[in-house]
Amino acid sequence: MGIVFTAVGVGITGWSKWAEKRYYDTLTARTDMKEFLESTPESSGYGALRLGGLISIIVGVVFLGIAAFLRFGG
Repeated sequence: MGIVFTAVGVGITGWSKWAEKRYYDTLTARTDMKEFLESTPESSGYGALRLGGLISIIVGVVFLGIAAFLRFGG
C-alpha cells in the first residue's frame, strides 16, 4: 500500500510540473502577455496537484515505515 501511495505521489508531482511548464510555454506564445507578466495565472490547479502528490508521498512513506516496523520489529 505504501509503495502504491508513493508511486502515485511521484507520478502526480511529475505530471503537475510537466503540465505547468506546458501551460506557461503556451502563455509565451500568446500575443496578450498580461497574465504571464503579472505572474497571476487563472489556473491554480497545478499547485494543488503538486501538494496532493507531496501528501501522497508522505502517506506512502509513513505506510512503508509502519510495514517495516511490523515486519522487522514487531
